[in-house]
Amino acid sequence: MKENFEKALAAVLHHEGGFVNHPSDPGGMTNLGCTKKVWEEFVGHPVDEKAMRALTPADVGPLYKRNYWDKVHGDDLPTGVDYVVFDAAINSGPGRAAKWLQEVVGAAADGAIGKGTLAAVAAHDPADIVDMYQAKRLKFLQALPTWATFGKGWGRRVAEVEKAAESMLA
Repeated sequence: MKENFEKALAAVLHHEGGFVNHPSDPGGMTNLGCTKKVWEEFVGHPVDEKAMRALTPADVGPLYKRNYWDKVHGDDLPTGVDYVVFDAAINSGPGRAAKWLQEVVGAAADGAIGKGTLAAVAAHDPADIVDMYQAKRLKFLQALPTWATFGKGWGRRVAEVEKAAESMLA
């Protein structure tokens, strides 16, 4: 829902943490979950490590709103469902996050949330959507070649996001 963006963003940033540049992470240099490549695209110019380290939640908030929340129609999704789809969009891309939602609710899985997807979402219990969505997300992550390196953290994140989403439903 529209009023849930700030709460969802704070929860995402908690999971994303601060600056990292892990050699096994295909995203490379990252701060607050924002990769250097994504940040450069957003600001329209190259940035260095110093600029990446200096990012703040206020800096990345507009990027997360435009590139992820808006792309998955967070304002139009039920509270709780909006958070799991938003978090997945940041972690795995908005197109994949949208397809997972569409698959869970039986809509055409084209990666673009529109009226048909939103109608299908409205026809389902949000708690069921959250549970099925997170199971689908975890299965995807477990199949990635980097699961051995990052799986423990990803698994914890999926479980914590599900728990937070369920509390938002209450």
